[in-house]
Amino acid sequence: MNYRHAFHAGNFADLVKHAALLALLDRLPRPLRVIDTHAGRGLYDLSGSEAQRSGEAEAGVGKLMQAPDLPAAFRPLRDAVRRLNGGDVARLYPGSPLLVAGALKSGDSYLACELRPEEHSALAQALKGKAGVGTRCADGYAAAVAELPDKGAALVLIDPPFERADDYARCVEALSAIARRNPAATVMIWLPLKDLETFDAFLRDAEDAGAGRLLVAEARMRPLTDPMKMNGCALVLAGAPPGLEPVLEQIVGWTAQALGENGQGRVWTAA
Repeated sequence: MNYRHAFHAGNFADLVKHAALLALLDRLPRPLRVIDTHAGRGLYDLSGSEAQRSGEAEAGVGKLMQAPDLPAAFRPLRDAVRRLNGGDVARLYPGSPLLVAGALKSGDSYLACELRPEEHSALAQALKGKAGVGTRCADGYAAAVAELPDKGAALVLIDPPFERADDYARCVEALSAIARRNPAATVMIWLPLKDLETFDAFLRDAEDAGAGRLLVAEARMRPLTDPMKMNGCALVLAGAPPGLEPVLEQIVGWTAQALGENGQGRVWTAA
């Protein structure tokens, strides 16, 4: 696997995922157990060669920081980026580990899993000394189920790079196992949108996973006509708290319209 998130940090998909993550953390009951299956390194240097080469951060968080009409749903993320950088110029971008660690309350706990040793080493350094936080160099799918409490409030973030052929299947397997172990848990799965056939097949399998009602939020940045491109992204949530739908509508709507090419955002439910 040669995926490195440093090329993509701060892009439109990160904005969708991280704005939704902060909204979830603000709405879930406490004490809360959070498990991140593919945490990455936790902190990204947008002045580095990878980010500069792709230009995705400039087209994503760069525009977010300067947007005059930013919806309320994005303000917690913009505030977090401002605190990290000391202003509106985003030279550093916080991954989900730093965002989660900054949102923990008394009694909460967070386990960040990362399988790549070099990425895990950077992750452990980024989270060093933060209360209630642990890291593990391990397969996040398995760790999420093993470390999930069998009752009480929990949030599992499943965010693989989707470079392995079995990532879609393993997401569904993890969703099903989490629902069996702790029906009260909330799960948020991030997916790329390339073509409708792949996305629809995943949703059919997810609906059969036994996790109950699924909330789906899509940010289609362009028509889904070229399966070789990432034409957008989607979030699939099980156990979403009440009132999250209008927040997600703001997030995917603004992202698709402000950053996309004839983009469209939509939020809907699946049984």
